[in-house]
Parts: sequence; structure tokens; C-alpha cells
Amino acid sequence: MSKHISDQPRDHGTARLREYTRQEREAGVHPAVTALHSRPKDRSEDGRKTAEFVRIERGHTA
Repeated sequence: MSKHISDQPRDHGTARLREYTRQEREAGVHPAVTALHSRPKDRSEDGRKTAEFVRIERGHTA
């Protein structure tokens, strides 16, 4: 005689916890992203200098 279906072991492993943590992780915004978005939007001369160095490195002098 076989066991009743409710007598079977309920070994689902960590699937339930994994799904819960995945949903929590995807639902919110990471704190690093929030910090990056809150940075000031002013541009310094560093970006222009980098562009000029890249231009010179490529061989464009004019």
C-alpha cells in the first residue's frame, strides 16, 4: 500500500527563499544607483582633457 500524498516529504530546498530574495532585490533600487543619481550634474574640464588626449592618441592633430 502506498503512502498518502500528504505523507510525502516536502523538500522544496531553498527555491522559496531564492524567489523571495530575487523579488526583493528586483523591486528596489540599489543604494549605489541612488547615490549616482544624486550627484551634481556639473561637468569639469577633466572630460574635455580626456577627449583631447584621445584625439591626439588617435593621430588627429588638427
